[in-house]
Amino acid sequence: MKKTNVLFASALWMLGGCMQQQDRPQEHVRAPNEIISSAPESAWRKVNSDNILRITLETGAVYVELNERLAPNHVNNIKLLAREQFYNGLSVYRFVEGFVAQGGDHTDTKIPTKGKKRLDAELSFKTDKRLSITALDGSDGYAIRTGFLDGFAVGQNSPATKTWMTHCTGTFAMARGNGINSGGTEFYITLSPQRYLDRNITVFGRVLEGMEHVQQLQRTPSEARPFNPILRVDVLKDIDSEDRAEFEVFDTSTVLFEELIAARTNRPEPWFKFTPNYADVCSITVPTRRKTT
Repeated sequence: MKKTNVLFASALWMLGGCMQQQDRPQEHVRAPNEIISSAPESAWRKVNSDNILRITLETGAVYVELNERLAPNHVNNIKLLAREQFYNGLSVYRFVEGFVAQGGDHTDTKIPTKGKKRLDAELSFKTDKRLSITALDGSDGYAIRTGFLDGFAVGQNSPATKTWMTHCTGTFAMARGNGINSGGTEFYITLSPQRYLDRNITVFGRVLEGMEHVQQLQRTPSEARPFNPILRVDVLKDIDSEDRAEFEVFDTSTVLFEELIAARTNRPEPWFKFTPNYADVCSITVPTRRKTT
């Protein structure tokens, strides 16, 4: 009888302990918008205007940050093409709903004067030692490791000695034919994630602002108007007296960005009733803003 009372008392004590734990206020887990809105200035990185391409379409400008670290030759070449006005007057001649918008010279006959018509592909950036990224947990089926480097979504091999940009929405890449080194002037912008293209083609940038103008492009040609003309393409630094746009992106190497990844992985807002404890690299958008002066 005494033994039963002891067990019963122990059970009540344990239950009481659990109830006390439940009654304790839980540590506040911040939602993504809270993390972003309260981030200090040090959490933001100013984008070099010499690495921003402005593509002017009929409805407005598309600003693309170029990734000179992972694809330096393609970045240098497209800046040469922009500076010789290669794209001015050409068009976004291919639009595949939910896939890509592709622009340049659809005849493939225009010859650059400063830039190159063909480039060797830069499918991945190779390093002798492990290249550190802000990594996500686990493989996503397309890469052993994924994460973020310098504000760009990337994939890596297991030893982290090969790094490449992934095809998320707004990816800026170089179109090519069957030959791996057949690209050089025809660019495309992805309209949705296309990860199966990773490492098959050179990705060298991402859209910072202006995807709405890409989405407003005509789907099919019409006799009533020119088909998706490219009014001009400029390196932003070259036209800063005309266009004073300055951009900042969230520094993806910070603890704050790791907190943002966690908040995207399991959304803490009360609206969410189910959290999958998972996020792929394309579902975590790197915050971007125009710098206010």
